[in-house]
Amino acid sequence: MNAEVIPSAFPSIQDEIAANQSIGDIIRRANNLSAEQVERILSYQREHGVKFGEAAVALGLAQQEDVLWALAQQFHYPYAGKSSSPLSDELVIANKPFCDQSEIFRAIRDQLITHVYQSGEPRRRAVAVMSPDSGDGKSFFVANMAVALAQLGGRTLLIDADMRTPRQHEIFKVDNKSGLSAILAGRSEGNVLRHVPDYPGLYVLPVGIVPPNPLELLQRPSFGMLMTELTTKFDHVIIDTPSGSQGVDSRVIAANAGAALAVARNGKTRTQGLNMLLGPLMARPSIKMLGVVINEF
Repeated sequence: MNAEVIPSAFPSIQDEIAANQSIGDIIRRANNLSAEQVERILSYQREHGVKFGEAAVALGLAQQEDVLWALAQQFHYPYAGKSSSPLSDELVIANKPFCDQSEIFRAIRDQLITHVYQSGEPRRRAVAVMSPDSGDGKSFFVANMAVALAQLGGRTLLIDADMRTPRQHEIFKVDNKSGLSAILAGRSEGNVLRHVPDYPGLYVLPVGIVPPNPLELLQRPSFGMLMTELTTKFDHVIIDTPSGSQGVDSRVIAANAGAALAVARNGKTRTQGLNMLLGPLMARPSIKMLGVVINEF
């Protein structure tokens, strides 16, 4: 009997080792180190019993950021540390992915995945992020959470649905000539999704032109249809919304997203404002309430 040979979906260990450069090779190429400089690093490495990157930093031939970037390259981990198109400083998890604050975003990401993407549910949900007032840190949270989701692999979409005071195009430095408002008004031209450099699976749908009638646009059937389509094409969809103090836009967005998360600011947000924001949504069984994130900054 002839047995059919089925190739493995995973490369062998030998192939994997051959395909990947060492940390030293990546640092050498990135910093254009000469053979003499490499030999100095190797000598220091042997003498002090440290790693190549540590030796390079100790000798002033590389920076700690260079070592982190090399590690990210070796493990195929999206990292904007040496990007030619640097992102906003607000994107902590993109610029400093190994700091304590980034670990907090990862912890929240894991909670989102656990509670939002459950098997057996009729459709995939998007997450609408809300806040009672402007300045609570909602856009900051959404932007960093989008990057955190993208670092898992797959396809992640950040929708800026704050058609009153949009900020995501500024944070990600993407073109904002056309976006969500044009789609809902029925006059979008071409693809309005913006790819984020250094993150193969991360896309931003900006607001585009700020419309005079944002709530009316969101209440059109086209918004619900758009959300249904996008949640089938992306693994993760997270939405920035206007603050509750600017109207009921966020409630409409959450109803179409299927899941909602609130951001409150420590020492500023009042319980009354949070109850007014979330109370009407908690009475709707079609919306999954995920909880409240307290922003300490």
